[in-house]
Amino acid sequence: MDNYEYTELLKATATKMQNITNVVEPEKILARLQEIEKLENDQEFWNDAKNAAKVQKEKTQLQRKYDKYIEAKEAIDDAIELYEMAKEENDEESINALFDDAPRLQEYIRSMEIQTLLSEPTDANNAILSIHPGAGGTESQDWAEMLLRMYKKWAEKRGFSIEILDYQKGEEAGIKDVSIIVKGENAYGYLKVENGIHRLVRISPFDSNAKRHTSFSSVMVSPEIDDDIDIVIEDKDIRIDTYRASGAGGQHVNKTESAIRITHIETGVVVQCQNDRSQHKNKATALKMLKSRLYELELEEQKAVQDGIAKSEIGWGHQIRSYVMQPYQQVKDTRSNIAYSNVSAILDGDIDKMIEGVLIAMNKQ
Repeated sequence: MDNYEYTELLKATATKMQNITNVVEPEKILARLQEIEKLENDQEFWNDAKNAAKVQKEKTQLQRKYDKYIEAKEAIDDAIELYEMAKEENDEESINALFDDAPRLQEYIRSMEIQTLLSEPTDANNAILSIHPGAGGTESQDWAEMLLRMYKKWAEKRGFSIEILDYQKGEEAGIKDVSIIVKGENAYGYLKVENGIHRLVRISPFDSNAKRHTSFSSVMVSPEIDDDIDIVIEDKDIRIDTYRASGAGGQHVNKTESAIRITHIETGVVVQCQNDRSQHKNKATALKMLKSRLYELELEEQKAVQDGIAKSEIGWGHQIRSYVMQPYQQVKDTRSNIAYSNVSAILDGDIDKMIEGVLIAMNKQ
C-alpha cells in the first residue's frame, strides 16, 4: 500500500462512516438510553416484570450497538488524525504502521455495515430453523445432517445456544427432519438469508461405485416472535395430528403419541414438535413455531408487494447455494455470486463472511 491508496481508503471509510451515522442515529440511541435510565429509577417500572424485561433487553441491544459504533468511529477518526500528523512530520515508521493497520480499519467498517443492515424489527430475535432433506433417501438425509452440524458449529462460535424442537433420525443415516431454535442477538437477522434450497455435489460415501451424487435439502428460517405480536390461529384453520416420537427419550416416547404435527390448511405450512414427553407442551411449542412461520410468510408477502414480485415466487423453494466437494472444492451463493474455496471450514460453521456477503449483496439490490 502507498500514500495514494491509503488516502483513498480513508476517504472511502469516512464516507461510509457518515452513511452509517445517518442510519444508526447515535443521538437518538443516547436519548433512548437516558429515557430508560429514568424509567429504571421509578419503582413502578419494576412492578411490571414483563415490560421491565422487554425494556432491559432493548437497553442491552442499544448499548451494544452504540458502543460498537463509537469504537468504529474513533478508530477511523484516530487513523485520519494520525496519518495527517505523520505526513507533516515525515514519520515513515508511523505511516507504515497505519498501512499495516488498514485491514483492521476495513473490518470495523464492514462490521458496522452489517449492523446497519440488521435493523428490521425481528432481526434481533431468536431464529427457528428447520431442515428438510429432498428426494434421494439416505444421500439427502445425510446432507441434511451435515447442514444441521454446520449451523450448530456456527452458533457455538458466536456464543449462541440451540434448543432442538423436533428431530427425526434417518433409517440408515442422517435425518428425515429437524427443527431447532437458535438463541442469540441477531440470530434471525443472520440466519434469514439461509432460507432456500442448499445443493451438495460430492462422491457419495454410500455408493460402492464411488460415483458423484447431487443432493438437496431445504432450509426454512423464521423469527421466534414475541408474545406481543398478535397472530390469531383458530381451531378451524388447522389440522392437528399426533404420533409416536421417533427420537431419543427412552421407552416413553415409543409408548405414547406425544409428538404433534400441525398443518395450517390455508397456506399448507406444516410444523411438528416431539421435543417434550408432554403432548400439551409439544402442542404449545408447535403452535409457537406455526405463528412464527406465518408471521415470516406475511412479511415476505408484504415485501413482495412492495418489490412487485408475484406471490407465486415467494417461499423457500429457490436454490440459493451450491456446495461442491468433487471434482473441485467450491461453495457459491447465487445472490452474492461470491465463490469460496474453504469448503471444509464452511461446513465446520465458518459461514459469517458468506452470510455477510449475501446481506450486503441483497441490500445493494
